[in-house]
Amino acid sequence: MSWNTRITQLLQVKYPIIQGGLAHLAYAELAAAVSNAGALGQITAMSLESPEALRKEIIKVKKLTKKPFGVNFAIGQHNRPFEQMVQVAIDEEVSVISVTGGNPKGVLEMVKNYSIKTLVLVAATRQAVKAEELGADAVIVVGQEGGGHLGRSDTGTIVLTPQVADKVNIPVVASGGIFDGRGLMAALSLGADGIEMGTRFIATQECVHAHPVYKRDIIEANENDTVIIKKTLGAPARALQNRWTEEILNLEKQGVGYDGLKDYISGKANRNYIHKGENDKGFGWAGQSAAGIKDLPTVQELINRMIKQAEVIREDWSK
Repeated sequence: MSWNTRITQLLQVKYPIIQGGLAHLAYAELAAAVSNAGALGQITAMSLESPEALRKEIIKVKKLTKKPFGVNFAIGQHNRPFEQMVQVAIDEEVSVISVTGGNPKGVLEMVKNYSIKTLVLVAATRQAVKAEELGADAVIVVGQEGGGHLGRSDTGTIVLTPQVADKVNIPVVASGGIFDGRGLMAALSLGADGIEMGTRFIATQECVHAHPVYKRDIIEANENDTVIIKKTLGAPARALQNRWTEEILNLEKQGVGYDGLKDYISGKANRNYIHKGENDKGFGWAGQSAAGIKDLPTVQELINRMIKQAEVIREDWSK
């Protein structure tokens, strides 16, 4: 069956599936595996320590795949300039850039004269409309089910996706709570042109930077095993529930502010868990989709399974 949508046409991929940026996890091995499987893989730029490190990672991806891939810029969660990093992506002629976690204007202006396709993550209809006005080629709509940083409202993907699809003319990608072919078909029926998945791609064999303990905890989680932290800082984000996140929530109740939370929500605390497996000394991002993740396939196996499941649904719908 053909999976031709506006997003597959835009990104020149076989399937309308995008791998999320995944701070400290989305590197060459994962991105190349996703792209080779017919979807769009991405590497995370702002988790890397320098522009030269990003260049090396891009070159590494190019050696592993000849398919299109993207570079994600999480500009809101890093207190450092992004311009030099974006310039590397331009110089290396990356085909796709995605922008998350901040105002995309600066990035979009830098790449507007190049043949780079731009995706902007949004968590509200007004953000989607603004992204289109700024020149984004597509928007990724993330609902409250998603992992990592989210919007400030409590709107879910199933409600937000059709609202955005009705308001913009550019392709819409649904993100949050999606982990299989059923989620893909649900998103398309809501007016999306494709999907983005983050948590599901962590629990794959090619996500080599994720510690086995982190993967195990995702696989063993149920629908109640994630919590939203950092709400009091105006930057809500969903993580796996553990003693560390419980302490964060307790501190937030006490109103300690950023100074009282910074050691608990730092990149170091994140890496303690996701890289070292020290789930009592840090936190790991995960969406509610963890409840539906039960195994650790290769990326190719995952994509094949999703498409097969979606095709069965599509055939049933046509009867």
